[in-house]
Amino acid sequence: MAIVSMTGFGRGEAQANGIKAVVELGTVNRKQFDCNVSMPRELGCLESKLHALIHSKVARGYVKGTVTLAAAADNGGAPLIDAEKARAQISALRSTAEALGLADDLRASTLLRLPEMMRGAVQANDPAALWALIESATQAALQKLAEMRQQEGAALEADLRQRFEALRCVSEKITPLAAQVPKSYQAQLEKRLAELLAPGKEGIVDPALLAREVAVFADRCDVSEELTRLASHFAQVTQTLDEGQACGRTLDFLCQELFREINTTGSKANDADITRLVIAFKAGLEAAREQVQNIE
Repeated sequence: MAIVSMTGFGRGEAQANGIKAVVELGTVNRKQFDCNVSMPRELGCLESKLHALIHSKVARGYVKGTVTLAAAADNGGAPLIDAEKARAQISALRSTAEALGLADDLRASTLLRLPEMMRGAVQANDPAALWALIESATQAALQKLAEMRQQEGAALEADLRQRFEALRCVSEKITPLAAQVPKSYQAQLEKRLAELLAPGKEGIVDPALLAREVAVFADRCDVSEELTRLASHFAQVTQTLDEGQACGRTLDFLCQELFREINTTGSKANDADITRLVIAFKAGLEAAREQVQNIE
């Protein structure tokens, strides 16, 4: 199973007994599953079944869709307009217009705007009988939706692998710099003490005290644990991407942990070069996290 994007679109059709069902589904990113499908009022009793069917294929994201029913094109040559209904409604309209003193401006095109004029229009008697037709159209739409989401998911996966690899390289550049921080601090401390001490008083500073001060500083700015956890998180990112499951939430959590560790590294390191790398890391991580929001 490949990584799936939360963005996609699918359209499906099915027809039987002179009726054609068309289902269109579009999805965008959202933390939880949410579904809003517009359908004829007469089919309201089928809404929960339709949502359950969609949720069986879409684990996370916002789904917006429509279900429409119309007369099938190959309906055996039967008239598309229900003449009896049209005659009754036109008669009622003219009677009402005459009673209200309105002009009779009815035209042939008016028939298309009258409700339930098309043969094969949904009847409220037994909407459940139409479920098989709607289910078939929905399955077709979900198939097209899945294909598009998988195609975009493959592109997202390639992009994320590249972004996380770049972040890993940045973190590896910090390791040798962090090892040099205590040595640099010791050299700076010795230089400042030499400048402050009067000539001939070089021996006034106890080497043991100097060593203890450097040791305390080295412990305070040690980021080896943070760098180790960063490496562990990158390994988990790679493993998660390799598994190819619905991993959006997992990757989002790992991004949070990566930010936590790099932020601590920047706070403890006390080095300008490391600070620049930390800033670059944070910028790249934010871009990667935005991409992660699009993964199911």
